[in-house]
Amino acid sequence: MPPIVSIIGESKSGKTTLIEKLISELKSRGYRVASIKHSVHKLDFDKAGKDSWRHLQAGSSATAIVSPDQVVIIKPASKEPDLKQIARLLGNECDIILTEGFKESTAPKIEVHRKAAGPIRRGIKNIVAIATDEPLETSTRQFALNDVKGIADFLESGFIIVR
Repeated sequence: MPPIVSIIGESKSGKTTLIEKLISELKSRGYRVASIKHSVHKLDFDKAGKDSWRHLQAGSSATAIVSPDQVVIIKPASKEPDLKQIARLLGNECDIILTEGFKESTAPKIEVHRKAAGPIRRGIKNIVAIATDEPLETSTRQFALNDVKGIADFLESGFIIVR
């Protein structure tokens, strides 16, 4: 399974922006990058009465909707799956998986921190770096919020396994 690194932080801290920039930078270096976004909201991809909904209602354990440019897999879950279970669904066709959220997972994490949000989070396990707009008194590796190349170097040297 490809390595997983979670980008965590407060709402509106810049997690999505950082992930977008990291994906672009890592792709420019020749890496295949996948991403997973965690949502606390219920997802509504499958509308009642539609064919895929009918397949699931008939007992299918999963269904996929395929078009010329996308594949959407719908797999009902009785509880939220853990990050590794989700990553397995993506397969091994990437060199790294970046996730947004999943602060409770065991995956290594980069926290996005802004001074305006208050102090850094405490009690989060496996934070390997912080992307921040202020210098912090911590032994955890720090990067400026806009140091995408530096963070990509960090991921490349410590997490991405060249195949």
